[in-house]
Amino acid sequence: MASEVVEASGHLIDSGLLNGIFDTVIRHNASFEVIRFTIGKSNDEPSVLRMRVTADTEDAVRTVVENLVPLGCLVASKTDATTRQADQDGCAPEDFYSTTNHETHVRKGGKWTLVADQRMDAVIVIEGAHAACRKLRDVRKGDAVVCGVEGIRVVPTFQDRDRHGFAFMTNAVSSERRVEAAVTRVAEMMRSVKAEGKKIAVVAGPVVVHTGGGPYLAELIKRGYVSVLLAGNALAVHDVELQLFGTSLGVNLETGRSVEGGHHHHMRAINAIRRVGGLKEAVAKKIIKSGIFYECEKRGVEYVLAGSIRDDGPLPETEMDLIRAQDRYADGLKDVSMVLMLASMLHGIGVGNMLPSVVRVVCIDINPAVVTKLGDRGSSQTVGIVTDTGLFLHQLAETLRTSS
Repeated sequence: MASEVVEASGHLIDSGLLNGIFDTVIRHNASFEVIRFTIGKSNDEPSVLRMRVTADTEDAVRTVVENLVPLGCLVASKTDATTRQADQDGCAPEDFYSTTNHETHVRKGGKWTLVADQRMDAVIVIEGAHAACRKLRDVRKGDAVVCGVEGIRVVPTFQDRDRHGFAFMTNAVSSERRVEAAVTRVAEMMRSVKAEGKKIAVVAGPVVVHTGGGPYLAELIKRGYVSVLLAGNALAVHDVELQLFGTSLGVNLETGRSVEGGHHHHMRAINAIRRVGGLKEAVAKKIIKSGIFYECEKRGVEYVLAGSIRDDGPLPETEMDLIRAQDRYADGLKDVSMVLMLASMLHGIGVGNMLPSVVRVVCIDINPAVVTKLGDRGSSQTVGIVTDTGLFLHQLAETLRTSS
């Protein structure tokens, strides 16, 4: 038999981590022995767990420990993190540590160092006294890559004990909630983030325009509640179509009826923007006089349009190089405190993969599976509101307007 002693501390009970730790051990056909468990005696005092994990082989124990690390467990031995040099560009040693989106520290020279640029599915590279997450494709030959699980400490995001603020709906996804109450909470968070001078990112799909939410998102941008807008080519195209023709995908948003010949409108919108050189030029020449991207240009709000294989045109601003688009998204997300995801599974999941778990994420979609997928892929900090996106934005804009 082989064994390893691990430790964990934090709000282990009310965050469900204690059950998760025990279940992980049992699920891997191993056994645990609690050596010491101290329950926090106040709201601020953490609980502390020390336990021995036992399995048939060293490899089996290592597998269990690897799955316990994301839950906040660390190997009790006071060893430094193991590093190995990358032997070629774009590749890491076979036993590299693959990161989570939780705050992570590595031990080097007997001291714990906070890992910078935290994100999931990355490697950790140590340079001198500095440690940072790095995408696999950005690894360079000779980089010191952290391997194994020794000397690694992960700090999961614990559920707020005061049950206020972002914990207003826990992490459950349900349509059986009063939308007005959720809107009020989201508005409170946005006001708080803005008042503190911090950044709010919005990830939006074209459904925002289709459901009539475009003018309300434009209002949020105008009022300073959006620091960066991340989307695809379609959001901009349909926003422009709405401004030029009053339609979205050929449907008049005032009457809800298809307009004769309206199916050509999105292509005519693309052509109009391409003819003048881009959205910035269209605003300057007053071809576009209102809307989401009009407000972005007028207010100096950064936006990134990531292209895909299905894009028509695309617009000149759309970044069709996938790697460059990912990098621009990541740059736009630096130092954000809150992300509002509006009816975009593709871009929502992509952004979720880039965020540390301390960033508040609110996902609004008529389809509850979108939020479920975010959680399945590790973005467990996401709160989901299942409702019509246009209705939500209408109510959110009105709430922020009347309470300011």
